[in-house]
Amino acid sequence: MGTLDLSAASSALIVIDAQESFRHRPYFCDEGLAAYIERQQALIDGAKAKGIPVVQIFHIEDSGAFSEASGFVTTLAPLQLKPDAVFRKRRHSALVGTGLDVWLTSNGIRHLIVSGIRTEQCSETTTRHASDLGYKVSFVSEATLTFPMTDAEGRVWSASEIRRRTELVLSGRFAHIATVTEVLADPTEQVAA
Repeated sequence: MGTLDLSAASSALIVIDAQESFRHRPYFCDEGLAAYIERQQALIDGAKAKGIPVVQIFHIEDSGAFSEASGFVTTLAPLQLKPDAVFRKRRHSALVGTGLDVWLTSNGIRHLIVSGIRTEQCSETTTRHASDLGYKVSFVSEATLTFPMTDAEGRVWSASEIRRRTELVLSGRFAHIATVTEVLADPTEQVAA
């Protein structure tokens, strides 16, 4: 695939579903939340400092905590961001029915830096979709958050296990797995993807 082009002119940071709605779901827990907030904020601040546009994605539904009427479709506290663009989605991929792809194309974006909530759901789905559309993708798993899940056999998968599984299935096929530090480094120092 060659070296990643992480220039501000061709990159965008996508912050997926980092919204208060999740605090009102039964599976929400604080495990890993502080680390996620710290890494997500560092990524947002670093992108802004480098002139990389920040795109905020909100998930919306007709009712419940993800409905606009709930008042919870707002940035997850205490994150602070001033997005360059905001899109609302009703599907797992931020590229379905939102106009995001049109915005990316019109702004010459070819490299997506993916972060947000949930690691294995909307963040992973958007990553796969973006890769299939021809974008270079950096998946910053330390700037993603998820929650434990129980499989059909009753085994509880920790958030850490789910994150590692997502890295495994995305790495080298759909995305370059990167840390916040790596993705914000000088492009001339980037490793081949």
